[in-house]
Parts: sequence; structure tokens; C-alpha cells
Amino acid sequence: MDMALAVFPSSKSKLRKTQTRSLGETRQHKCGQKHTGKRSFINMNFSLCLRSPIASLLVHFLFVFSTLCSVHSSQFGDHHLVANQTFRPKEELRKLNAIRNRLQRINKPPVKTIQSPDGDIIDCVVSHMQHAFDHPLLKGQKPLDPPERPRGHNQMDDGDLSENFQLWSFSGESCPEGTIPIRRTTEQDMLRATSVRRFGRKKIINRVRRDTSGNGHEHAIGYVTGDQYYGSKASINVWAPLVENPYEFSLSQMWVISGSFGDDLNTIEAGWQVSPELYGDSYPRFFTYWTTDAYQATGCYNLLCSGFVQTNSKIAIGAAISPTSSYSGGQFDISLLIWKDPKHGNWWLEFGSGILVGYWPSFLFTHLGDHASMIQFGGEIVNSGSSGSHTSTQMGSGHFAEEGFAKASYFRNMQVVDWDNNLIPLSNLKVLADHPNCYDIQGGVNNAWGNYFYYGGPGRNVKCP
Repeated sequence: MDMALAVFPSSKSKLRKTQTRSLGETRQHKCGQKHTGKRSFINMNFSLCLRSPIASLLVHFLFVFSTLCSVHSSQFGDHHLVANQTFRPKEELRKLNAIRNRLQRINKPPVKTIQSPDGDIIDCVVSHMQHAFDHPLLKGQKPLDPPERPRGHNQMDDGDLSENFQLWSFSGESCPEGTIPIRRTTEQDMLRATSVRRFGRKKIINRVRRDTSGNGHEHAIGYVTGDQYYGSKASINVWAPLVENPYEFSLSQMWVISGSFGDDLNTIEAGWQVSPELYGDSYPRFFTYWTTDAYQATGCYNLLCSGFVQTNSKIAIGAAISPTSSYSGGQFDISLLIWKDPKHGNWWLEFGSGILVGYWPSFLFTHLGDHASMIQFGGEIVNSGSSGSHTSTQMGSGHFAEEGFAKASYFRNMQVVDWDNNLIPLSNLKVLADHPNCYDIQGGVNNAWGNYFYYGGPGRNVKCP
């Protein structure tokens, strides 16, 4: 989800692996007994220690602390929080409290809970109780009514896509009217993050030019610039690309961009992504993102902060997408439209043929409070370089653009919204691949698909060592 521009600085710091000490190392007990660092208090010999009142109090404290941790951990659904980390009581307790407090802010009380076949828990939350309304400028409000759609809404090949494109909906359960489905954030989700404070946000972008390719993020994109844009639309082919390790991701999305490309960069983003770190699995998932300060302190994925207001009771942002496309087999894509409401200035997101997902309030942004200066479409991966060679993380289908339909991934029916709220074809679409031997892109135009391109690749291969 990093910015994909060759014309301005934008990169992110590499994801870092956290390191923990071995739990099995032998340590000398202060009372002269040796024991291992394993976490079983029952098996530890405290006979000598208990002769000291201070030591006895310490043992009592450690026992109570371990009991409390077990209680808190069971509430979060993970009984291994303490057992899997080096034992540092104050640090662990602080982290546990930080996670608990964050989860209480993110997870609102549901009126109904749905178990998804993929393991997700979907909470049906009253719409005006969602996390967005914790924002000071939204407190006490309710979701807005639908805005005027852009004129010339081109539904070519959109078909009659329903909301049932996510695994959780296959359970046969649905959320009641007046509620929205929200993927429950778990303790495990937060423990995978490199920082509890920055959970749900992208890593802060380093100030290096993308053409140096020094940030580990690689792209194959089409983009338009040089005009004022009030939205964009595209149908995005959905695949389940291989991601080599948990510290990498693969995504396909639209970017709506404005700002000076420094600290005041504004973006609105939507598409699908495979991100083991964020979600804990390898399913492609429908996602959104926004920032108003180049990913530093504002914005987040999905509904993990106060920002995006969801209005739809059938689509869960962050939930797994199904079906997906198969090589030389059936193809599946999702049609997304982002546009600025001419009356109130909010940026709305629509799925398929007229299904409103929700909106980003205009007050969240500075430059996007007016219009966008660039629109991008395409794929992005993270190349962590952990193996000493290029990653084998796939982009799109994992196949190069030249293989074409049913083999390479595509974007089709790409359009932009003009100043008068009209959807119009792209003019002067440019395409760019950072590392064409690893991932490439080829554009075109025809009557059936309008503006389109194929893109993607396998990553590591004989030409991309």
C-alpha cells in the first residue's frame, strides 16, 4: 500500500523481524538454585527462596502476576502471550494493558456475532456506534445519506455483482439492518505488529526517491496526472498471490493522491491485499487506507482508527474475498469507484453496480479537501531481501503481462471523475514498472474494456535473481 510514484519521493522503511531471547536458557537463581527460563511456576523449586520474607513476597507477586496474565490472555483468546516471550513483568504488563486498551477502542459491542469459515469473527455493530464516530468532529452524528452518483456511470461488464463476494457471507448469516459488519481485531493481530502504537498503519515513509528502489517496495502501475481529479473507477482482477514471508505483502489497488509529496501527502486507497502480518493468513482481502501526512501520524487500514464511515450492512472491510481467479480458469474482479460528493465534499466508496460501502469525511484531509492531482492503479509488493536474493513474492497472478487474459492479472474499465462530476475515460495513461524483469506492465484500449492493462510477475526468476 505504499505510494507508487516515479515522480516524487515515497518509500517506506523495511519491515523488521522482532527478536526474543531463548526461553530455554539456564539462569542462576538468586537463592542458589539453577533453573531453566521456562514458564512453569509449578515445576520450579522455591524451597530455599521461601526462607527469605522478601523472596517469598516476590514469589507471591510473580504467581499473582502470572495468574492475571492468564486471565487477561484468555479474554483475548490467546493463552500464549506470556509463554511465548521473555519474562519481563513490567514490560509485559505495559504491553498487555496497551493491547487491551486499544482493542477496547477498536472492537465495539456487537448486537450479533458471525463466525466466518476462514476463522474471522464478524461483529455486527450499530452503525452510529462504529469507531469512526469516536472522532471529535463526528461524535453524536450518524452516517450520511447517499450522495449524487457521478454522471455517465459506466457499468460495462460490471454485471450484477452482489455483496456476497466475501467468505464470511458464505456462513448464511448476515448483519441486521442498522448495523455494519466489522472484522474483529484480535490480540494475535496486534502481537504480529512491530508496534502496538502504530498497529493498523503503514510504516513511516523514508525520504528517498522511488527511482532509487532502495525501500524494498516494488510497483507496476498505470497513472494519470496534470489535471484536477475528483475520483476514479476500475475493475480489479482478484488473485491469491504467494507471499514469501510474513514481513512482505502483495496488493492491487487504486490511489487517489494530492499534496506536495512531502509531509503533507494526502491519499485515499482501496483494493485487495495479501498481508500475513496484518491478517495472519494468505487470503486476498478487501481493504481501504487513508493518510493526510504521508503516513506519519494520521490514517489507517480499514476501520482501525476513527476516519472512514461505513454505511453498508453486507460488506466487511478487511474480510477475505471469494472467489478468486485461477490460471487458465475462471476470472473474478471487483469494481470500485471512489468519488468526491459535489455537495458535501466527502469522498465515497462504491462497490460493483451501485453498492455504497461508506465515505471518508472531507475534514480528514487538507489537499484532498479540494481535489486530487494524480490517480494511480496497479500492484505493489514488498521485497524484504531476507534470503539474500530477490523475493519470490508474487504480484497479481504471479505471471508477466505478456501472458494476457486468464493468466496475467489486469485492471480494466479505468476512468476518472472530472470537476463536473462526470465519469470520463483516461487520457494519457502512463505505465511504469520499477523492476520489469521481476514484475512488468502492458497497457491498451479496446471497446469492451476501455482503458486497461495487464501487470504482475513471479518475482525471483533467472532474469530477477
